[in-house]
Amino acid sequence: MLVAAMAIAAPAYPQADPGAALLERSGWDAVAAGQADVAAGVFRQAIAADPGNARLQLGAATAAFMQRRDEDAKRALDRALTLDSRLAGAEALMGQVLRRQGDLPAAIRVYEKLAREKPGDSAVQTTLDRWRRELELQQKMQQTVGDHFAVSFEGPPDDPLAAKVMQSLDRAYWRIGAVLNTLPNVTVPVVLYTTQQFSDLTRSPAWAAGAYDGTIRVPMRGAPENDAEMDRVLAHEFTHALVHTLSATAIPTWLNEGLATALESDDVEWAEQTVAKSGGVPADVLRSSFGRLTDTQALLAYASSAVMVHRMLQEAGGLAVANLIRDLGAGDEFESAFARRVQRPFADFQASLRSR
Repeated sequence: MLVAAMAIAAPAYPQADPGAALLERSGWDAVAAGQADVAAGVFRQAIAADPGNARLQLGAATAAFMQRRDEDAKRALDRALTLDSRLAGAEALMGQVLRRQGDLPAAIRVYEKLAREKPGDSAVQTTLDRWRRELELQQKMQQTVGDHFAVSFEGPPDDPLAAKVMQSLDRAYWRIGAVLNTLPNVTVPVVLYTTQQFSDLTRSPAWAAGAYDGTIRVPMRGAPENDAEMDRVLAHEFTHALVHTLSATAIPTWLNEGLATALESDDVEWAEQTVAKSGGVPADVLRSSFGRLTDTQALLAYASSAVMVHRMLQEAGGLAVANLIRDLGAGDEFESAFARRVQRPFADFQASLRSR
């Protein structure tokens, strides 16, 4: 939402190169349309033509943030702010980058400065208040660290729920790692919230059962005892964490969510039945975030994505899917990477799904 708002509000700045001005407009149009790859390429061209333009650096940072290339986004923002220390939108995005990188105190300091400079900006103050609550909660939490996960939670150090969550995550770690023939080489942070805390701090849609933004975040406190549902949610979010180790760059949403949904349990029959009743959703519609969808739309989007990825796993195997994600993270074009790893063109693969 932040980058979309920035794109819509982006004014045209005077530039030394008229071609760069046209590219800037095209770049922000691509950002507004959710086309991060297009925006990144356009802003690279524009910067080559006009390297001293702070607004173009902000555009490149925005595209990088959308692609989850947070270090690249931070470097571009540093350049933008060096060129123009008062550039509108740059500090706000810097705070978002720092927060997603896990440096919440630094993100808060950035937004405290923004709040002083813009005392009437309710969006800045709302974000700052939410992050302060999150930091306060973090400082009160216990943490248990296992071989693969660090779980933070409220409660006594020997809390049985935290132990149960750790066991569930460990099962997901080995099961899903075996399917994809790869395992994370980092300790994955996990935070357990109450339902209200999760809603307040993550701003996820009401239908969301968990979230991953570099940290697995799940509403567990006050939830009904249902071990199968807990296993499903944690496996889903762990898959996102594993995907992130394969590609720091954002991949098509349908591939990311489809893999997490297909691997959250052994049952994809519900997804196949849902798609059979509705006809499914084309992959090109599923490339951007599902967060904007209603409950019904989200169910269909997850089901359609799961069916596509399940077929990929059946046809090519988990290692091929993992290597496809690695290729995308390395900057390969989707169509060529898909054909190489799945051994047929993506259009042909899509047609085979429709013919079933």
